[in-house]
Amino acid sequence: MTEMIQLLWPFVLMFAIFYFLLIRPQQKKQKARATMLRALGKGDKVVTIGGLHGTIVEITDDIIVLLVNDATKLTFDRSAISQGVRTDVESK
Repeated sequence: MTEMIQLLWPFVLMFAIFYFLLIRPQQKKQKARATMLRALGKGDKVVTIGGLHGTIVEITDDIIVLLVNDATKLTFDRSAISQGVRTDVESK
């Protein structure tokens, strides 16, 4: 029985290392992204996965319509939003 525990110990240690270095950080990123996507609202400035910058003009559960310039509106899935753009930065 002791030999079996000694054989399993390195595998348990490797799993713990993988969990803390790979799995846990990825889960945190996914949770933060899901929170960001839920918090989106009309008027928010966002960047899509493809790098397109725009302002949200319409939003539903799974569809977002972005105003890209003064007259161009594009429709995206909510999952296509990469990040929100901070607007609280003061200009100098």
